[in-house]
Amino acid sequence: MIKIDLKGKVVIITGAASGIGHSTAEVFIQAGATVVGLDIHAPSQPLKGAQFLEVNVANSANVGKCINDIIATQGHIDCLVNNAGISKDAPVWKMTESMWDDVIDVNLKGAFNCIHHVASHFRERQLGKIVNVASINGMRGKFGLANYAASKAGIIGLTKAVATELARYHVNVNAVAPGLIATPLVMSMTPEALAKSKSEILLGEPGQPEDVAHTIVFLCSDLAKHITGEIIKIDGGQYI
Repeated sequence: MIKIDLKGKVVIITGAASGIGHSTAEVFIQAGATVVGLDIHAPSQPLKGAQFLEVNVANSANVGKCINDIIATQGHIDCLVNNAGISKDAPVWKMTESMWDDVIDVNLKGAFNCIHHVASHFRERQLGKIVNVASINGMRGKFGLANYAASKAGIIGLTKAVATELARYHVNVNAVAPGLIATPLVMSMTPEALAKSKSEILLGEPGQPEDVAHTIVFLCSDLAKHITGEIIKIDGGQYI
């Protein structure tokens, strides 16, 4: 029987307070990993077995201090999951500069900040796993999502570039690209918008957060040791 056993592994998950990040923390804990969740707010539903730190990933200095503190307390870091993300939707002619900057700062710069501050540790240890959460909308674009789509397209480029830079240090860098996933944010969409998005899904229904979480945990395991620089869609055939 194939079983993912991550006992002794220390995993950082950004945006871990809810949605995909919270579900990913749960699955890592089930696999035996030590989880440190980073989010700008503490989770509304505490997760037994996980430590949470409040940090804004868009602030490089704060991220650097957080990473150093985790290394000091845990001894090492094995996996980084860049999941933190926000959306501020509007067509481009209505999108303000602050709406653009806020989404790029959290979604793209936040991922860069975390990778930047953990990369030296991974290089020194000659091992590590990084999984970035992109989106199918970073591959195709979508009306009203210029900032979000650009940030997720940037995540895809960042993933491929960092994969080439860190491969010699035995660090795997991959991304997942979810489609419509039944998170609280998605399920708060208008009925019309939700119905339209669901109509695109070949399998008929939105995915669940654990569908994404399982793939992330797989990519952080030894089962995926020969996979790097890949973008894996988890969308039920929404974008094919």
